[in-house]
Amino acid sequence: MLVRERIEEQEYLLLSPLAAKSREAVRDRQQDECIFRSKFQRDRDRIIHSKAFRRLKHKTQVFIISGDHYRTRMTHSLEVSQIGRTIARSLRLNEDLTEAIAMGHDVGHTPFGHSGEAALNRLTGHFAHNEQSLRVLQELEKGGRGLNLTREVQDGILHHSGSVRPFTLEGRIVHWADRIAYLCHDFDDSMRANILTADDLPEVVQQRIGTVTSHMITAMVSDVICNSEKAGDIVFSEPMGEAMAVFREFMFKNIYHSELLEQERSQGIFVLEQLYDFFMKNSDRLPEEFRQRRQECSLQQTVVDYVAGLTDSYAVQLFNDIFMPPVGVMVR
Repeated sequence: MLVRERIEEQEYLLLSPLAAKSREAVRDRQQDECIFRSKFQRDRDRIIHSKAFRRLKHKTQVFIISGDHYRTRMTHSLEVSQIGRTIARSLRLNEDLTEAIAMGHDVGHTPFGHSGEAALNRLTGHFAHNEQSLRVLQELEKGGRGLNLTREVQDGILHHSGSVRPFTLEGRIVHWADRIAYLCHDFDDSMRANILTADDLPEVVQQRIGTVTSHMITAMVSDVICNSEKAGDIVFSEPMGEAMAVFREFMFKNIYHSELLEQERSQGIFVLEQLYDFFMKNSDRLPEEFRQRRQECSLQQTVVDYVAGLTDSYAVQLFNDIFMPPVGVMVR
């Protein structure tokens, strides 16, 4: 028996009947399977080794002006994976599928966080990072061949946000693990930036979730594990759900939409707007890889794919190269 086949057999023996099974997973294109890894393990590895995943280390989570200890999109993805795997293991669901979805869920994010996403949405009429994440992995990676991920992983990535629920419980875990992670670590980063303190949290959040980051994560994870096992779905208790909704509203008001961070959000938006407009008018200045894609999709989609894929630092460097005079550059 191959190692992969043994893993597949163990899934049926050890996991919940509600868990997704890797043997039953389907890809858009058939291919030979790995002798060691299940389909979901292979999907996880493909995502981790992708260029899009590597770029996440230089993409903003919330704070554009940051230091070594602030979260990035990559560390956020790792934290979502850790939280998701804890929940999946406790519920006897498929950890490998959960991890693959978590690692890939944010690779479509723009530079400069959600402000960049909002800017591209305004410029194009529609842009959503979850849709772009799936497009990046399935259509842009590997020179346009894509990673050929299983449909279970595709669905979890596409529907980790938005109104449509993933069809697997593992995908639903990532939806909530994402929220647990960003609420807790963005609050932690806001304290590090001296913007918020634990005393600023609403009383219901302090009482039901806590004020220390690790305790807050534990409270929400414990609640969802205990309540999901009984419900046969991924759910929180009503008191915890209420507290999380208050926590989220608090974070949007005081951090995500706060006046304190408005300047750096505006600066990031301005850079993206100018780059988008420039490449829409000068498509010949796009990298060759993207110029070749013009045969397969519209100019606007090509420019969006390029600009959305930029890291924060490269977007600023590109802006300087295009729009700023070379003052101080010595010519011999």
